[in-house]
Amino acid sequence: MIGLMNKPVTPDLFPPIEPHDGGMLAVGGPHALYWEVSGNPRGVPVLFLHGGPGAGIAPAYRRFFDPRFWRIVLFDQRGAGRSRPTASLVDNTTGDLIEDVEALRRHLGVERWLVFGGSWGSTLALAYGERYPERCLGFVLRGVFLFRRAEVDWFLHGMGQFFPEAARRFREFLPERERGDLLGAYYARLAHSDVAVHGPAADAWCAYEEACSRLVWKADQGRDSNRPATLAMARLEAHYMVHGGFLRENELLDGLAPLHRHPVAIVQGRYDVVCPIATADELARAWPGATLTVVPDAGHAAMEPGIRSALVAAVKDFQWMLQGRSA
Repeated sequence: MIGLMNKPVTPDLFPPIEPHDGGMLAVGGPHALYWEVSGNPRGVPVLFLHGGPGAGIAPAYRRFFDPRFWRIVLFDQRGAGRSRPTASLVDNTTGDLIEDVEALRRHLGVERWLVFGGSWGSTLALAYGERYPERCLGFVLRGVFLFRRAEVDWFLHGMGQFFPEAARRFREFLPERERGDLLGAYYARLAHSDVAVHGPAADAWCAYEEACSRLVWKADQGRDSNRPATLAMARLEAHYMVHGGFLRENELLDGLAPLHRHPVAIVQGRYDVVCPIATADELARAWPGATLTVVPDAGHAAMEPGIRSALVAAVKDFQWMLQGRSA
């Protein structure tokens, strides 16, 4: 079912809450993951998967979920946020992240959970679900990204059709002789150990993405210079793009069959330039029973008003469904 959301159908985000549990989970090699749990300790588990790769979690992400009903699980993926080591490329692949999710599930004693992910988080949600379908109650996905070559090429070159100022700054950061291979040139800088090399490249990469992420463009949307979060996001995004997301071309659509009986709600901004709506539409049509809500006045960012209202509504629908099962 594909629907157009003409106005917010739910209240805004739930009030701020604090975690009641958390810690660091060693997952092999140099990596230890920061995780936290909030909401109802005996509630239905829901897992939030952040974007990027490398973007990390934020307190606002707890607020998509009714804390009286959900046991809300957030964690920083390898190299992101408070996980350690920061911005590390060592043993950092999609396969590693899938197994990290499963390790966290076992650590928390979760049998099955609702999986919620946006942008790269939607990619990881699908990859995890296809490997461990029996562990998933269903999915809420936003700004769908399937990590195919055309989607990566769009990120690097196509977004400039709508945001030429941002694309020009992104391209002209590099010496002219290197502009024929934007991804390769940026990756060489972002993977460099010297902050004088990787810091400015991370700033330029993140400023480009931030400028293209919202319906209303702002010239000052870039991140603070050389913050660890900026390096983590830029370095890991480039790393995954260079390696094709560590997925075969079209792997997620080709492997969707194990999830056909799982409910899924897809929320998509009509004017999402980072992850254009065609991908979400394609996924919805390949997934029997999928619900696609198109927000007519939004881009890519999760916190745009229409997007966040639609996400809260989607989670609420799952809550009603699960309450009905237990009634």
